[in-house]
Amino acid sequence: MDKDKNSAEQKIAYCGIEGAFANIAAKKIFPAATLIPYSGFEEAYEAVENGECDKAVIPIENSFAGEVAQVTDLMFAGSLYIEELDSLTVHQNLLGVQTASLEQIKTVVSHPQALDQCRKFIKTRGLKAVTCVNTAVAAKQVAQENDPTVAAIGSAETAPIYNLKILAENINENSHNTTKFAVFSKTQGKDKPQNSSNTNIATVFILMFVVKNEPGALVKVLNVISDYGYNMRVVRSRPLKQSPWEYFFYVEAEGSMHAADSSSGDFMKELSDECEIVKVLGASVPHTQL
Repeated sequence: MDKDKNSAEQKIAYCGIEGAFANIAAKKIFPAATLIPYSGFEEAYEAVENGECDKAVIPIENSFAGEVAQVTDLMFAGSLYIEELDSLTVHQNLLGVQTASLEQIKTVVSHPQALDQCRKFIKTRGLKAVTCVNTAVAAKQVAQENDPTVAAIGSAETAPIYNLKILAENINENSHNTTKFAVFSKTQGKDKPQNSSNTNIATVFILMFVVKNEPGALVKVLNVISDYGYNMRVVRSRPLKQSPWEYFFYVEAEGSMHAADSSSGDFMKELSDECEIVKVLGASVPHTQL
């Protein structure tokens, strides 16, 4: 039996430490659960596979920087399903030690995607960019080094955790900067009732596939999806590690695939006939704006 989202018994894996955007998202999605930090995406994912945690909250895409490629590869190779999608608006801030001023900063430290999101700010001020595994880890590092010329880029929530101050707010280039997080679990999420008063909730299905090595193979697959009335919101490809110059595809499409619905069975049969591999990651996945 699934544990309730608000149950303190649930253990939720995420990548990073307290104050990381994944930590912030996990708190919003599972407000009463026990959050367990892991050092990387793979470690958080595998924590659910091996039973250490019930679910994992992992970023899969950013509206500015694009997909998180390592996570896309994990989704294809791993055994977990996507239970829900949640989008978090990301505001990046420049965080320095208490004695620092904006004019003193020479170096910024953060996750590569955060640095990319703030590249205009970094370039304009002539700052040196240094990568780190996580925005919150970067903040912790700045606090420990206590160098007034070095600042981290991260969330406003991170500043008080590590006794830093915000030197500049909302420095990301795009004001609509949003990160999409997936909730991974061992089982397919059941259909969930829609809250008609919440216009921020949509439902999608998610699948991955490898097409046959023949002319027009991808077009045939996309036509099957379109013929069944599904609107594809996301289509992207990644290289197959074991087969040079071959690719697998990831699709998010509006709608649900109900197991009891005969049309869903017909859809999957037609799709399977056109593909070498088809993997359904989520048949009825709610997508919410946090």
